[in-house]
Amino acid sequence: MRFTDFLRTTVLASAGAASVLAALTVASAAGNGNDLIVPFAAAWWLVAAAAGIWLGRRAETSSPIASLLSSARTQASLPEVNPARTMLNRLWPLLVSTVGAGAVAFLVPQVPAVATGFAIIWALAWRRQASAVRAIEQRDGARFYVDKTSPLQPIRLVRTPGFRSNLFELNGASGRSRPARPRA
Repeated sequence: MRFTDFLRTTVLASAGAASVLAALTVASAAGNGNDLIVPFAAAWWLVAAAAGIWLGRRAETSSPIASLLSSARTQASLPEVNPARTMLNRLWPLLVSTVGAGAVAFLVPQVPAVATGFAIIWALAWRRQASAVRAIEQRDGARFYVDKTSPLQPIRLVRTPGFRSNLFELNGASGRSRPARPRA
């Protein structure tokens, strides 16, 4: 699976988990008749959204992703691509925390409320990383793929040859100037 697709899917899965947990929080608070849970949860979600926006404000890659890209091993052929297995293999902590928080939602509605905030932070903090990695791929003429590893091992990337982009040369900004021609 391409690393940019993995990053985009991670952001969408985190946002989806936040939405499901928020709905469970509101439903369980209404079922328990507790009027204070939803306002406190909404305040936490706003703080979490502000924190996620602050953490994801830069357009360049974060330092963990930059070190992951620089440590990618080079391979001439495309790796085995299995998106479903890669997503389950890498995002199992999100799945476990979402299911776990959702399972206790009607007993303790505060748990999914807190988990929603962390999913919001994660989704907003990582929202620009796929674009930053795509820019690096275009600049370097490479593609990064998620390597097959154990779910308990850190993620590894494989770097394969791609197509180099010559956007600067197309726009006339190649650094060379053309000689001026006199007008007739």
